Amino acid sequence: LFLIASMTISFDAVLFDCDGVLVDSEPITNGVLCRMLGELGWQLSLHECMAVFVGNTVMDKAALVQEKTGFALTPAWLERFRAERNAALERDLQPVPGIQATVPAVFAALQGRIACASGADRIKVVLQIDKAGLMPYFDGRIFSGQEMPRSKPFPDVYLAAAAALGVDPRRCAVVEDTVTGVQAGVAAGATVFAYSPCAPGHQAPQALLDAGAAIVFPDMASLPDVLRNHQGAAP
Repeated sequence: LFLIASMTISFDAVLFDCDGVLVDSEPITNGVLCRMLGELGWQLSLHECMAVFVGNTVMDKAALVQEKTGFALTPAWLERFRAERNAALERDLQPVPGIQATVPAVFAALQGRIACASGADRIKVVLQIDKAGLMPYFDGRIFSGQEMPRSKPFPDVYLAAAAALGVDPRRCAVVEDTVTGVQAGVAAGATVFAYSPCAPGHQAPQALLDAGAAIVFPDMASLPDVLRNHQGAAP
Protein backbone atom coordinates (compact mmCIF):
# COMPACT_ATOMS: atom_id res chain seq x y z
CA LEU A 1 0.00 0.00 0.00
CA PHE A 2 1.29 3.46 -0.92
CA LEU A 3 1.83 5.58 2.21
CA ILE A 4 0.44 8.80 0.71
CA ALA A 5 -2.44 9.70 2.96
CA SER A 6 -0.70 12.97 3.86
CA MET A 7 0.52 13.81 0.38
CA THR A 8 -0.92 16.63 -1.69
CA ILE A 9 -2.96 15.75 -4.79
CA SER A 10 -3.86 18.83 -6.79
CA PHE A 11 -7.44 17.61 -7.33
CA ASP A 12 -10.49 17.49 -5.10
CA ALA A 13 -11.65 14.06 -6.32
CA VAL A 14 -10.63 11.21 -8.60
CA LEU A 15 -13.26 9.54 -10.80
CA PHE A 16 -12.39 6.10 -12.17
CA ASP A 17 -13.80 4.35 -15.20
CA CYS A 18 -14.33 0.62 -14.58
CA ASP A 19 -13.65 -1.62 -17.60
CA GLY A 20 -9.96 -1.60 -18.45
CA VAL A 21 -9.15 0.73 -15.54
CA LEU A 22 -10.24 -1.17 -12.43
CA VAL A 23 -10.66 -4.60 -14.02
CA ASP A 24 -9.26 -6.39 -17.05
CA SER A 25 -12.70 -7.20 -18.40
CA GLU A 26 -12.59 -6.32 -22.09
CA PRO A 27 -11.14 -9.60 -23.41
CA ILE A 28 -13.72 -11.55 -21.38
CA THR A 29 -16.75 -9.47 -22.39
CA ASN A 30 -15.69 -9.29 -26.02
CA GLY A 31 -14.95 -13.01 -26.10
CA VAL A 32 -18.59 -13.68 -25.25
CA LEU A 33 -19.78 -11.02 -27.68
CA CYS A 34 -17.55 -12.32 -30.48
CA ARG A 35 -18.99 -15.82 -30.09
CA MET A 36 -22.59 -14.62 -30.00
CA LEU A 37 -22.12 -12.37 -33.02
CA GLY A 38 -20.62 -15.34 -34.83
CA GLU A 39 -23.82 -17.26 -34.15
CA LEU A 40 -25.65 -14.44 -35.97
CA GLY A 41 -23.30 -14.68 -38.94
CA TRP A 42 -20.78 -11.92 -38.21
CA GLN A 43 -17.42 -13.67 -37.90
CA LEU A 44 -14.90 -11.56 -35.98
CA SER A 45 -11.61 -12.29 -34.29
CA LEU A 46 -11.33 -11.19 -30.66
CA HIS A 47 -8.98 -8.39 -31.75
CA GLU A 48 -11.46 -7.20 -34.39
CA CYS A 49 -14.33 -7.35 -31.91
CA MET A 50 -12.46 -5.25 -29.37
CA ALA A 51 -11.50 -2.72 -32.04
CA VAL A 52 -15.23 -2.16 -32.70
CA PHE A 53 -16.74 -2.42 -29.22
CA VAL A 54 -14.17 -1.27 -26.64
CA GLY A 55 -15.44 2.03 -25.27
CA ASN A 56 -18.96 1.38 -26.58
CA THR A 57 -21.98 -0.55 -25.41
CA VAL A 58 -23.48 -3.24 -27.61
CA MET A 59 -26.49 -1.02 -28.22
CA ASP A 60 -24.21 1.79 -29.37
CA LYS A 61 -23.38 -0.49 -32.29
CA ALA A 62 -26.84 -1.99 -32.82
CA ALA A 63 -27.16 -0.52 -36.31
CA LEU A 64 -23.79 -1.98 -37.30
CA VAL A 65 -24.76 -5.39 -35.90
CA GLN A 66 -27.95 -5.30 -37.97
CA GLU A 67 -26.01 -4.24 -41.05
CA LYS A 68 -23.57 -7.15 -40.67
CA THR A 69 -26.08 -9.83 -39.63
CA GLY A 70 -29.54 -8.72 -40.70
CA PHE A 71 -30.59 -9.21 -37.07
CA ALA A 72 -32.08 -6.41 -35.01
CA LEU A 73 -30.93 -6.80 -31.43
CA THR A 74 -33.83 -7.78 -29.21
CA PRO A 75 -34.29 -7.49 -25.43
CA ALA A 76 -34.14 -11.29 -25.21
CA TRP A 77 -30.80 -11.44 -27.07
CA LEU A 78 -29.37 -8.68 -24.89
CA GLU A 79 -30.56 -10.47 -21.75
CA ARG A 80 -28.84 -13.65 -22.88
CA PHE A 81 -25.65 -11.76 -23.73
CA ARG A 82 -25.55 -10.10 -20.32
CA ALA A 83 -26.20 -13.39 -18.52
CA GLU A 84 -23.41 -15.18 -20.38
CA ARG A 85 -21.10 -12.16 -20.00
CA ASN A 86 -21.73 -12.00 -16.25
CA ALA A 87 -21.08 -15.71 -15.84
CA ALA A 88 -17.77 -15.38 -17.67
CA LEU A 89 -16.79 -12.35 -15.58
CA GLU A 90 -17.65 -14.17 -12.36
CA ARG A 91 -15.42 -17.03 -13.47
CA ASP A 92 -12.43 -15.29 -15.04
CA LEU A 93 -12.24 -11.59 -14.10
CA GLN A 94 -9.00 -10.20 -12.69
CA PRO A 95 -8.23 -6.69 -11.39
CA VAL A 96 -5.95 -4.47 -13.47
CA PRO A 97 -2.39 -5.00 -12.19
CA GLY A 98 -1.56 -2.43 -9.51
CA ILE A 99 -5.12 -1.23 -8.95
CA GLN A 100 -5.61 -3.01 -5.62
CA ALA A 101 -2.89 -0.83 -4.05
CA THR A 102 -3.63 2.31 -6.05
CA VAL A 103 -7.33 2.67 -5.16
CA PRO A 104 -6.82 2.48 -1.38
CA ALA A 105 -3.93 4.93 -1.66
CA VAL A 106 -5.93 7.52 -3.60
CA PHE A 107 -8.96 6.94 -1.34
CA ALA A 108 -6.82 7.70 1.73
CA ALA A 109 -5.14 10.73 0.18
CA LEU A 110 -8.50 12.29 -0.76
CA GLN A 111 -10.37 11.23 2.40
CA GLY A 112 -12.73 9.05 0.39
CA ARG A 113 -13.50 11.48 -2.45
CA ILE A 114 -13.36 8.92 -5.24
CA ALA A 115 -16.07 7.36 -7.41
CA CYS A 116 -16.54 4.93 -10.27
CA ALA A 117 -18.25 6.39 -13.35
CA SER A 118 -18.76 3.73 -16.01
CA GLY A 119 -20.61 3.48 -19.28
CA ALA A 120 -21.62 -0.10 -18.43
CA ASP A 121 -24.82 -1.27 -16.79
CA ARG A 122 -24.88 -1.12 -13.00
CA ILE A 123 -25.14 -4.89 -12.48
CA LYS A 124 -21.90 -5.40 -14.41
CA VAL A 125 -20.09 -2.56 -12.65
CA VAL A 126 -21.07 -3.74 -9.18
CA LEU A 127 -20.17 -7.35 -10.04
CA GLN A 128 -16.74 -6.28 -11.26
CA ILE A 129 -15.89 -3.93 -8.40
CA ASP A 130 -16.93 -6.58 -5.89
CA LYS A 131 -14.97 -9.30 -7.70
CA ALA A 132 -11.85 -7.10 -7.63
CA GLY A 133 -12.19 -6.56 -3.88
CA LEU A 134 -12.67 -2.80 -4.29
CA MET A 135 -16.23 -2.38 -3.00
CA PRO A 136 -15.15 -0.83 0.34
CA TYR A 137 -13.75 2.12 -1.61
CA PHE A 138 -16.63 2.64 -4.05
CA ASP A 139 -19.76 1.53 -2.19
CA GLY A 140 -22.38 4.26 -2.58
CA ARG A 141 -20.31 6.04 -5.22
CA ILE A 142 -20.94 3.93 -8.34
CA PHE A 143 -22.47 5.63 -11.37
CA SER A 144 -23.68 4.02 -14.60
CA GLY A 145 -23.91 5.96 -17.83
CA GLN A 146 -26.86 3.78 -18.77
CA GLU A 147 -28.84 5.44 -15.96
CA MET A 148 -28.07 8.93 -17.29
CA PRO A 149 -29.84 10.92 -20.02
CA ARG A 150 -26.76 10.30 -22.18
CA SER A 151 -23.83 7.94 -21.75
CA LYS A 152 -20.20 8.43 -22.77
CA PRO A 153 -18.82 10.24 -24.79
CA PHE A 154 -21.23 12.75 -23.21
CA PRO A 155 -20.20 14.00 -19.76
CA ASP A 156 -23.37 13.16 -17.82
CA VAL A 157 -22.01 10.26 -15.74
CA TYR A 158 -18.92 12.24 -14.71
CA LEU A 159 -20.98 15.31 -13.87
CA ALA A 160 -23.28 13.15 -11.73
CA ALA A 161 -20.32 11.60 -9.90
CA ALA A 162 -18.73 14.99 -9.22
CA ALA A 163 -22.04 16.41 -7.98
CA ALA A 164 -22.55 13.47 -5.63
CA LEU A 165 -19.09 14.06 -4.15
CA GLY A 166 -19.83 17.78 -3.83
CA VAL A 167 -16.90 18.86 -5.98
CA ASP A 168 -16.50 21.02 -9.07
CA PRO A 169 -15.89 18.71 -12.06
CA ARG A 170 -13.07 21.05 -13.11
CA ARG A 171 -11.32 20.04 -9.89
CA CYS A 172 -11.62 16.33 -10.69
CA ALA A 173 -9.14 13.92 -12.18
CA VAL A 174 -10.69 11.28 -14.42
CA VAL A 175 -8.93 7.95 -15.06
CA GLU A 176 -9.89 6.41 -18.40
CA ASP A 177 -8.53 4.03 -21.02
CA THR A 178 -10.69 4.65 -24.11
CA VAL A 179 -11.20 7.51 -26.53
CA THR A 180 -14.92 7.54 -25.72
CA GLY A 181 -14.21 7.84 -22.02
CA VAL A 182 -11.54 10.50 -22.46
CA GLN A 183 -13.99 12.56 -24.50
CA ALA A 184 -16.57 12.25 -21.69
CA GLY A 185 -14.10 13.38 -19.05
CA VAL A 186 -12.92 16.32 -21.13
CA ALA A 187 -16.52 17.33 -21.84
CA ALA A 188 -17.15 17.37 -18.10
CA GLY A 189 -14.28 19.82 -17.65
CA ALA A 190 -12.09 17.35 -15.77
CA THR A 191 -8.40 16.61 -16.27
CA VAL A 192 -8.12 13.15 -17.84
CA PHE A 193 -5.35 10.68 -17.08
CA ALA A 194 -5.38 7.90 -19.68
CA TYR A 195 -4.16 4.42 -18.85
CA SER A 196 -2.53 2.68 -21.82
CA PRO A 197 -0.44 -0.39 -21.00
CA CYS A 198 -0.04 -1.35 -24.67
CA ALA A 199 -2.01 -4.56 -24.12
CA PRO A 200 -5.04 -6.08 -25.89
CA GLY A 201 -8.23 -4.18 -25.14
CA HIS A 202 -6.47 -0.86 -24.58
CA GLN A 203 -6.26 2.00 -27.03
CA ALA A 204 -3.08 3.61 -28.33
CA PRO A 205 -1.48 6.49 -26.41
CA GLN A 206 -1.66 8.92 -29.31
CA ALA A 207 -5.37 8.31 -29.84
CA LEU A 208 -5.99 9.05 -26.17
CA LEU A 209 -3.92 12.24 -26.31
CA ASP A 210 -5.73 13.31 -29.48
CA ALA A 211 -9.04 12.84 -27.63
CA GLY A 212 -7.89 15.29 -24.96
CA ALA A 213 -6.05 13.29 -22.30
CA ALA A 214 -3.60 15.43 -20.33
CA ILE A 215 -1.29 12.51 -19.59
CA VAL A 216 -0.99 8.91 -20.76
CA PHE A 217 0.58 6.47 -18.29
CA PRO A 218 1.35 2.75 -18.78
CA ASP A 219 1.41 1.38 -15.21
CA MET A 220 -1.55 1.63 -12.84
CA ALA A 221 0.75 1.32 -9.83
CA SER A 222 2.25 4.70 -10.80
CA LEU A 223 -1.07 6.59 -10.71
CA PRO A 224 -0.67 8.01 -7.17
CA ASP A 225 2.68 9.52 -8.14
CA VAL A 226 1.27 10.78 -11.46
CA LEU A 227 -1.57 12.52 -9.61
CA ARG A 228 0.78 13.94 -6.98
CA ASN A 229 3.16 15.36 -9.56
CA HIS A 230 0.53 16.87 -11.85
CA GLN A 231 -0.04 20.60 -11.33
CA GLY A 232 -2.63 21.22 -14.02
CA ALA A 233 -5.90 21.13 -12.06
CA ALA A 234 -8.13 24.15 -12.57
CA PRO A 235 -8.18 26.69 -9.72
